[in-house]
Amino acid sequence: MRIGLLGTGNVARALAHGWGTAGHEVLLGSRTPEERTDLDHPVVNLGDTAAHAEVLVNATPGTVSLELLQSIGTPALAGKLLIDVGVGLSDDYTQLSHPNSSLGEQIQAAFPLTSVVKTLCTMDSTVMTAPDGLDGPSTVFLSGDDAEAKRTTGRLLTDLGWPPSSQLDIGGITTARGQEHFAFLFMGIAGGLGSHTFNINVVPRTAG
Repeated sequence: MRIGLLGTGNVARALAHGWGTAGHEVLLGSRTPEERTDLDHPVVNLGDTAAHAEVLVNATPGTVSLELLQSIGTPALAGKLLIDVGVGLSDDYTQLSHPNSSLGEQIQAAFPLTSVVKTLCTMDSTVMTAPDGLDGPSTVFLSGDDAEAKRTTGRLLTDLGWPPSSQLDIGGITTARGQEHFAFLFMGIAGGLGSHTFNINVVPRTAG
């Protein structure tokens, strides 16, 4: 697939590498592409990224994501799948910019003709593309209102190394709140472990 990643930070670069290795055609989108000549994938402006991509990925800081997407424009995003991995945290990591909602919900409300799926925001970029590097299986969550969009996202997650057994569909886009609000627990766990390279696993009770 043609995947356009909005952003050029650690998350965007990790996902670009993972999907590029899996055989997808990857573009990185930046507001200043002329300044990003040091990356392993082509970098173009945001509008060209949206025009080229079948699937867009929001890997920008969640505090500026809506503004950035609005600069691209509703027509350019209409009919696309937008995978949102952003979380809006303040500079000191003590507050969420969407405390009573979620970035995923706000993007979906602002762009009703775009299918938004929230995923991958409950882990560090080192785990997003290397889940098999952990000591056991773990869980990646999907939130979104469009079933087909979630199926496509699931296939792309599989290409990153997440088998279907590790993928948990937790419901509509409103459930993105839980994923994003996990950021505080994530930081606490990271502090306890002294590392960001970990993930959580949902372990259900054995039937019977």
